[in-house]
Amino acid sequence: MREVKTVLVVGAGTMGHGIAEVAALAGYTVYLADISSDILRGALEKIRWSLGKLYSKGAVREPPDRVMERIHTVVNLSPSGDFTSGFREVLGSVDFVIEAVPEKLELKQRLFEFMDSHTAGDVVLATNTSSLPITEIASATKLPERVVGMHFFNPPPLMPLVEVIRGEATSDDTVDATVKLARSMGKEPVIVKRDVPGFIVNRVLARILNEACWTVARGEASVIEVDSAVKYRLGFPMGLFELADYSGIDVFYYVFDAMTRRGFKAHPCPLFREKFEAGLLGVKAGRGFYEYPGPGRHVRPSIPKEAGSKLNPVYLIAPGVNEAAYLVREGIAERDDVDKATRLGLGLPKGILRYADEYGVDTIVDALRKLHEKTGWEEYAPDPLLESMVREGRLGVKAGRGFYEYSGVEERRYDTLLVRLEPPLAWIVLNRPERLNAISPRMLDELTRVLDELEDDDRVRVVLVTGAGRAFSAGADVSEFTSLTPVKAMVYSRRFQEVLFKLEYYTRPVIAVLNGYTLGGGLELAMAADFRIASEGAMLGQPEINLGIIPGAGGTQRLPRLIGRSRAKELIYTGDMIPAKEAEALGLVDRVVPAGQLEQEARQFALKLAEKPPLALMAAKYSIQAGVEASIWSGMMLESSLFGLLFSTKDAAEGVSAFLEKRRPRFRGV
Repeated sequence: MREVKTVLVVGAGTMGHGIAEVAALAGYTVYLADISSDILRGALEKIRWSLGKLYSKGAVREPPDRVMERIHTVVNLSPSGDFTSGFREVLGSVDFVIEAVPEKLELKQRLFEFMDSHTAGDVVLATNTSSLPITEIASATKLPERVVGMHFFNPPPLMPLVEVIRGEATSDDTVDATVKLARSMGKEPVIVKRDVPGFIVNRVLARILNEACWTVARGEASVIEVDSAVKYRLGFPMGLFELADYSGIDVFYYVFDAMTRRGFKAHPCPLFREKFEAGLLGVKAGRGFYEYPGPGRHVRPSIPKEAGSKLNPVYLIAPGVNEAAYLVREGIAERDDVDKATRLGLGLPKGILRYADEYGVDTIVDALRKLHEKTGWEEYAPDPLLESMVREGRLGVKAGRGFYEYSGVEERRYDTLLVRLEPPLAWIVLNRPERLNAISPRMLDELTRVLDELEDDDRVRVVLVTGAGRAFSAGADVSEFTSLTPVKAMVYSRRFQEVLFKLEYYTRPVIAVLNGYTLGGGLELAMAADFRIASEGAMLGQPEINLGIIPGAGGTQRLPRLIGRSRAKELIYTGDMIPAKEAEALGLVDRVVPAGQLEQEARQFALKLAEKPPLALMAAKYSIQAGVEASIWSGMMLESSLFGLLFSTKDAAEGVSAFLEKRRPRFRGV
């Protein structure tokens, strides 16, 4: 295809004027066409306003007036509905065309038939459609090999993703030219190798959004509970229903309808149709799944973090993972392009297949099977690729390989401990299940050794401690007490305290994952961690009083600092056990989750911490831990010193640069 210097954008609406702005910013001469001068004047005003905002923020260097000089307008339809001579002349002079007219197949086909007849044969004719087949649009042309999908995301000046979609006849040269143009505009292109309804992003989003909708329609959760789980547990930039309201419920309704009519197998959730027919279209109408101050007045809805704590987010993303697996298995898109598309197009913190690896491919398959059993619907049947991965043991991070390979994954066995390395995480498993993981002197020695080894491993960013079997740890090994003299008991207590001090002031964040009985020394160990995440069935307590003794590894000191003197005295004086939910209410446990979700919830939280700068995490930990034991003046001095010291690190420079460049930082711990 020819070298591109001049770009024509047909359609000056929401997407069209944004695409024209992006092309002009990239240095191209741009023609912007629409059906009336009024529409074009409004589009130019919006472009000028956008350029002004970007220029004032330093996001672009060229003054808006200079960029505007590269944009020219042309009316493409006469009052009679015929294409104008001016539009015909522009078509004869441009090097690349991007169509962005309304999503009506007949309209697009008529336009492409005309453009095909009035452009040179080496000019690419691209369509910005989000749901219509490229092949059907290209069928109106004599040279379908030069027709391609070029799907921008809204708003084009800010969203980095462009999906480049092959029609059945699209040539390699056309795809290459489109990818090259997208990159020259500063965009991140992904290639959709086959013309399937919804391409990548809309197919994956449709699965997740439809399942979220059915979760509400079946009465399994509320809108707020779903959005809370999505935002705070999956890390999505906004809730799914919040997104539907913001983008327009009608937009999702039309796209989903277009996809299903063209072979996308799904059972559309009725709530979207009900909202659409009632005119409750979201922000634009002042009401959708949430209510707003008025039509077009967007205020982010209040979505409490704790609202989604009982909802298992795996069931929400599993259908999206299933769709992504289908796209990869069928050769429609490469693995990396699927993840890039879902990350950049949906604003996810990681690609959808990375989610699968982190939660566990087997966990995803199990969720899909249960959804399939519940509904009998074909779209929930696990994709053969996922099934084969489970058979082959490619379960994701925990297995060292899934959709991606994870170097350094290994398991180390000690007499009383099991260590699982999943860089950037390390799991320490108390491994005496036959004794409810009772803590012996041998376990303390091994725990000290393991902590030292992991501290020297730069791959490890976060440490998680849990127990094998049905207990985190039921406490110290009482059988060891029979031979203790008073002096030896004091020495044992001191040794235990030293190990927990090491844990409390460890240079990495430590998460205690409480999977059952957490009693006595087990609770004391858990209290030395930075965070405690417990299963609903966990029981916690300090029962030493029932043996005629008191806690000896810090329980009388850490417990009152966590829950207050009075409640600490009650637990220690009575020796009673309390359930995890009560412990959470007291502040002894930070989060309680269903037993089946404990490991995945802990892993997701740990991975979130692992993305943060290690040196800053260590400094924050020291400042908090030491500061609460000192006067406020000493604590403030420590904070100031560590604050200043961090400015000598490369991580601080990376963090500031990433913020200014609006990208995710890559911290290396230096």
